[in-house]
Amino acid sequence: MKNTKPAAANVIALKQILNLIPLGMIHRIANETGIGKKSRTFSVVSHLTAMLFAQLSRAIGLNDVCDWLRLKAPVLARFGVTPPSRNGLSHANKERDALFAEKLFWSVLGHLQHACPSFAAGKKGKGLLRRFKVRIHAVDSTVMQLVANCMDWAKHRRRKAAAKMHLRLDLHNFLPSFAIVDTAGEHDNKRAREVCAGILPGEVVVFDKAYVDFAHLADLDQREVSWVTRAKDNMKYRVVKNLAKGNVKIVKDQRIALKDKHHGMILRRVEAWVEVDGQMRLMAFITNNFDWSAQTVCDLYRRRWDIEVFFKQVKQSLKLGSFLGHSANAVKWQVYTALMVYVLLRYMAHLAEWGHSFTRLFAVMRSTLWERICVLALLKSYGTASGRFRVLGALNQAWLPGFAPSTS
Repeated sequence: MKNTKPAAANVIALKQILNLIPLGMIHRIANETGIGKKSRTFSVVSHLTAMLFAQLSRAIGLNDVCDWLRLKAPVLARFGVTPPSRNGLSHANKERDALFAEKLFWSVLGHLQHACPSFAAGKKGKGLLRRFKVRIHAVDSTVMQLVANCMDWAKHRRRKAAAKMHLRLDLHNFLPSFAIVDTAGEHDNKRAREVCAGILPGEVVVFDKAYVDFAHLADLDQREVSWVTRAKDNMKYRVVKNLAKGNVKIVKDQRIALKDKHHGMILRRVEAWVEVDGQMRLMAFITNNFDWSAQTVCDLYRRRWDIEVFFKQVKQSLKLGSFLGHSANAVKWQVYTALMVYVLLRYMAHLAEWGHSFTRLFAVMRSTLWERICVLALLKSYGTASGRFRVLGALNQAWLPGFAPSTS
């Protein structure tokens, strides 16, 4: 029997990206969150497609998304997607529970990691990541500025509004393992327990001093989770023992005991010269691990800065600088669909053994969304001298009368 399934080259690139999300998974989570029954003409699949397209195209606003999709209505109709109206998309972002987008993101991530174990494992890496056989997690947050006069729920300081995303990043595969989207008014340490809840015994977590809560740090120690963070300047302690430094960059390596309400808690404090942006800075770190060398403690904290690279990739490439809706629900829809696009593109890059930056990957995918082209073949051949995707001919140039170049 002849295979009627269309080849990848006969399907537009946007559809090839959407095909990575199982349709049954979308319907199941829509029913679980209660938004499946409420959708009529504008289905959940159409809503999801519109939001993913907004990210992939870096659309300016609601009108940009809706006008573009309406122009492509005949193409979208082939795979059951209805272009939204401006009011329809705005209403869906406001009223349809963003828990759907959150659950779908984690389900898609788990599905892709199960489908390709090497994607879940990540690269072997160099140096520190290769030496550690256990997972190393980095925890941090990023602030997304909003429009203050439209978003009372996200008031931040006097004349600003902002949302904040707390994220735990697996440094081995550079993929999120936990995320919370909330207002920016709450201090980071209020979310520390929630962000670190899923870390397993024996694993390592590094975070900034904004997440320091000594009661939580003691809880991590009881769970046999090793952690490294910056020491606060106002931390009160007494030195129990000075340890051997073993490195010229290590100024102090101490066993300390905390004072005040955390009296008696024993920690390790390492003070060292660390290179930051080409300049040497004196930094103090604390940890609950006494087996590592002082240099390893410093190196682990330096890897925390990898999560800032992740935030930079997501915020510079995807649409998180401006928002399509003003409600908390609409903001969450946009954040989780941005993370979903990031994971989908990273997965395709992994399959194609993409060797360039994520920014370049996003630019290539953005330019080919409506092209009938095999995306994996394109990514595999991109940047090679023998790549099959090249310009085969050029259209005749039309010139205004009197402006045609001379042929003599």
